[in-house]
Amino acid sequence: QVQLVESGGGLVQAGDSLRLSCVSSERSFRMYVVAWFRQVPGKEREFVAAISGSGTITKYTDSLKGRLSISRDNDKNTVSLQMNSLKPEDTAVYYCAQHPKGSWFSAQYDYWGPGTQVTVSS
Repeated sequence: QVQLVESGGGLVQAGDSLRLSCVSSERSFRMYVVAWFRQVPGKEREFVAAISGSGTITKYTDSLKGRLSISRDNDKNTVSLQMNSLKPEDTAVYYCAQHPKGSWFSAQYDYWGPGTQVTVSS
């Protein structure tokens, strides 16, 4: 069983930046895609970004492209998500996920973290 733990969320003002981190217990961490999703109450979980096992391929949702940067440190089993110029509509619980069952963009992953709350005030 792989465990993922997110950190770095919090309450910030519009225009601020946050750096989220996700630590995985996966022993073969460098072999697997890791993705970030976000969810607000009453809505489906939304794809945010993903990174390949080697870190050479990254994907971002079009609506956030230009404000995000995803990276990974395979020696520390960690993936980070840098979010800049945050907006109130970015308020959500952010989840990291590993082991996609198919498309990177679909919320069909084997393992999920408990999530970290990001709240952006106007």
